[in-house]
Amino acid sequence: MTLARRQFLSLAAGAAALPVLPRLAMAQEWPSKNIRAIVPFSAGSATDIIPRTVFNQLSIDLGQPIIVENRTGAGGTLGAATVARAEPDGYTLLAISSAHTIIPSVYPNAGYDAVQDFAGVIPLGNLPNVLVVAPAAGFKTVKDLVAAAKAKNGTITYASAGAGTATHFSAERLRLAAGFEGSHIPFRGGPEAVTEVMTGRVDFYFAPMALVLPLIKDGKLQALAVSSPSRASALPDVPTTLEAGFPNSDYLFWVAVFVPAKTPPAVIAKLHQQTEKTLATPSMREKLAKLGVEPMAMTSSELDALVKAEIPINAAIVKAVNIKAG
Repeated sequence: MTLARRQFLSLAAGAAALPVLPRLAMAQEWPSKNIRAIVPFSAGSATDIIPRTVFNQLSIDLGQPIIVENRTGAGGTLGAATVARAEPDGYTLLAISSAHTIIPSVYPNAGYDAVQDFAGVIPLGNLPNVLVVAPAAGFKTVKDLVAAAKAKNGTITYASAGAGTATHFSAERLRLAAGFEGSHIPFRGGPEAVTEVMTGRVDFYFAPMALVLPLIKDGKLQALAVSSPSRASALPDVPTTLEAGFPNSDYLFWVAVFVPAKTPPAVIAKLHQQTEKTLATPSMREKLAKLGVEPMAMTSSELDALVKAEIPINAAIVKAVNIKAG
């Protein structure tokens, strides 16, 4: 091989490596500054409380502040779109619920692709939505509520944190399974929905466990059932909607962390590993258990696969119920 040929190959190899080196350096140095975490739902909602709980400790473990920013509106699409357009450098995170896999069917013009524009990092856990009513309403069981709904002939009301959100989906799953009509009333966030149910202005709400558990224990709300396939450890005496006699009424609510799609895999891996360690500590497990959050061990690729699998399933339900953005 001639000297010129060797020089050419050496230069070519060096040029090919150039795009990789900055990415490797970025992964090694990450995080070296503040991290922004976008929550696309209101402060005080379960999708806000759970990430804040985890991020408070994770920021200490990473050695950099994680600043949570609530960007609400349009069923979570405004905040998610912000992350989709962000620099894929690991410094902008999206903390969102399973509404992420419902949004594509309800907001087809959201401005981003839930699969192509994001990379999954890690689930923070799953928790049942709890069917709650005002104690003064007098409902003791789900069957009491369903009987009243049928008697009201479509005038019973149910709240959600927005059209197409996980709280909306839980209610529609029960409504379809039980065979009654009702009036959906979307709110900007969970706290507003809870207030309306407590006052009796709205009949029921499938609230995230973290949001209403203290109110249930204080007797300010009556829990009739949970939406998960099995009972919640935080409310062991409350039956599931399946146990209440309504097949195909269950719905699993999860909260997870995503980043822009082109974020370096090494950064995603580092964030996943450290978050996994933080979630596994006894103190964090205790904090999340008090919020009704169940562990949800899953790799980043498994989270991506979950999103892909849920979207078409949810699309069929959205079509059947004719859910539209409010």
